[in-house]
Amino acid sequence: MLSLLYRVSRRRTVLKPQFMVLRNLTAKVGKNKEEDELPIFQYVGNRAKRKDRVFVWGFSSTGALGIPSFVVPDSGRKKPKRFQLTPYRLDMEEKISSAACGYGFTLMSSTTRDVTKVWGMGLNKDSQIGFHRSRRDRTKGYEYVLEPSPVPLPLDKPQNTQVLQVSCGRAHSLILTDEGVLSMGNNSYGQCARKIVEGEIYSESQLIHRVMPLDSKVSQIACGQDHSLFRMEKGEVYSCGWGADGQTGLGHYNICSVPTKLCGDLSGMNIVQVATYGDCCLAVSKEGELFGWGNSEYLQFASITDTTQVNVPRHLSFHHVGKVKQVACGGTSCAVLNTDGNVFVWGYGILGKGPNVMESKIPEMIPPTLFGMSEFNPNVRVTQIYSGLSHFAAVNSRGELFVWGKNIRGGLGTGRLEDQYFPWRVTVPGEVVEVACGVDHMMALVKSFI
Repeated sequence: MLSLLYRVSRRRTVLKPQFMVLRNLTAKVGKNKEEDELPIFQYVGNRAKRKDRVFVWGFSSTGALGIPSFVVPDSGRKKPKRFQLTPYRLDMEEKISSAACGYGFTLMSSTTRDVTKVWGMGLNKDSQIGFHRSRRDRTKGYEYVLEPSPVPLPLDKPQNTQVLQVSCGRAHSLILTDEGVLSMGNNSYGQCARKIVEGEIYSESQLIHRVMPLDSKVSQIACGQDHSLFRMEKGEVYSCGWGADGQTGLGHYNICSVPTKLCGDLSGMNIVQVATYGDCCLAVSKEGELFGWGNSEYLQFASITDTTQVNVPRHLSFHHVGKVKQVACGGTSCAVLNTDGNVFVWGYGILGKGPNVMESKIPEMIPPTLFGMSEFNPNVRVTQIYSGLSHFAAVNSRGELFVWGKNIRGGLGTGRLEDQYFPWRVTVPGEVVEVACGVDHMMALVKSFI
């Protein structure tokens, strides 16, 4: 039929209507075929379920990133990868709700009802991430754990108990559950809230201690270098551990192995958050007031005292800061976030205000434009701040992550090894919801965009 119409069409200048119809049909068939070969784009609706993901970066030789191939190369890699300079996705089937980075190790937890609730990886010479039995010698334990490994917890009702938070210090860890607090690792200074045993060997220890019940329920835990803080449901704060710089806040500089209630200017205050990482501590009350104690060798409390150690909580009257929402405390510098979403920093080191501002007695505000605010995005504000030993991190209302400070072994995730004097945005594929900072590595809990 087609060939007949074609011959007819050659004898006439005008095509027959039937041929024009067939030609249009064949053209449509060809067009449809081309369209079928094109990729299909499906637009996800508002109810699409976003995925929870974990990203890690920084120094990998200790195993703290949980990527074994970085430490022990596989057949495709000639040399170990010491530094992961940008965020790297860690495959975790479970939804991680809390993470903490210690001095070369990492803890993660999930609110799951499954038996396994906590995973550890990295340096484990003091059993700070629990006992992990060697496959070669069942009587021995690993000093380095290269991938996320389950931490068995001594729970009476494992499936009915939820892990709410994990926290890591220099060589000890705390685990907060809805039934109480567990501690493990080095207890040389009583930081695990148990009696100090002279000559105790912490390597390959299987001891996970149940911290004795306090006056009320514990709502938050925070590990310093060798001390521990416990914030109670009613707003009180307890502490134990090394106190040589006054970081226990108990009015002396001695070791304390029994969690003891802090007084001083905290008396009668409803504390809603505490922060520590080195030997300095900060706390914020429900009314937005700021308090501090511990090491002040780096001007942390120079606005209220000339002494370099403060052994009792003191009120920090920084009126220009406004109402404080959150605090972060590093080894030599401090940061606060106020209710307007502005970040203030003080102390010594890289504060985030450029190379010419390396110390300050009073909090100085970092320009909001450095955290993503502009004339096109005037409502962008910082919503959370975090601190490692010598660097800070902030997350804004758009779920974007910014870092600044010492870039020890690539721990900032900026893609290079140079220090960062101003807040720098870290490219993370997703919305950042939680961050954990260590000495030389970091972890971010992220929700995918779709």
